[in-house]
Amino acid sequence: MQFEIVTIFPDFFAGPLDYGIVRRAREARIADVRVHDLRAFAHDRHRTVDDRPFGGGEGMVLKPEPLFEAVESLLGREVLFGAHMDGDSNDDASLHPAGTRHAVPLPSEETPIAQAGTAIVLLSASGKLFRQETARRLAQLDRIILLCGRYEGVDERVTEHLATDELSIGDYVLSGGELGAALILDAVTRLLPGALGNEDSTINESFSAVDDVSNKADFSTSHQSPVASHLLLDYPHYTRPAEFRGCTVPEVLLGGNHEEIRKWRQKKALEKTKRNRPDLLSGNIPT
Repeated sequence: MQFEIVTIFPDFFAGPLDYGIVRRAREARIADVRVHDLRAFAHDRHRTVDDRPFGGGEGMVLKPEPLFEAVESLLGREVLFGAHMDGDSNDDASLHPAGTRHAVPLPSEETPIAQAGTAIVLLSASGKLFRQETARRLAQLDRIILLCGRYEGVDERVTEHLATDELSIGDYVLSGGELGAALILDAVTRLLPGALGNEDSTINESFSAVDDVSNKADFSTSHQSPVASHLLLDYPHYTRPAEFRGCTVPEVLLGGNHEEIRKWRQKKALEKTKRNRPDLLSGNIPT
């Protein structure tokens, strides 16, 4: 998997890239992560990447030119809005006076820049919520380009004609997309084959899918993630010592009866999900 991160703060990623699973995946060449300074694609004396918004308003907005040029340099080709057009592709009437074809606003999966196996992800508070299912989808690709937004926002032409996905990591506003990019990088990397020592670690954990909350998958032995309409949080985990400051590990986990352990884990996973994330059971999951 190839990750490309475009940011005005490339040094931010020195920490997240050098620890844990991401570091091990890089060393094993399972993931290749490259960080690019957006200002390298601004050509004025001050390497300007932002400007005031048309129509007035607070803050500054990231300009489209550096972001388009950064992605074009990575893909090795120019982004042409004419990749999808109104009418026949040979119809000169579809051309603007400047000679560029009129681009039609498109759904993310049909964005002109999109290539098979490549996602161009804009981190934005206005994006769709990043979820585990999103991570699974991205992990199937060959290349992910992460565009870190900053300031008041990003020129909408980047969203409409450059990004294949506009993602948010939660219902709050951050100073920029760098934290979100690091989060997505970690979540996707751990799903790559070989990144974890135990492949089942990505199956029997929070947000694992179950086909029915009353007839759930075997949490102790299942090697496949079932197709599902519900999600569960992980069941509780315990380790040594068996007793700590008067609190003991549940007896069922010490008895060695795998069927009883399975049933206990199912019950506790459901209880925790009802308590902390009932929306996962009701189907009222943000998309």
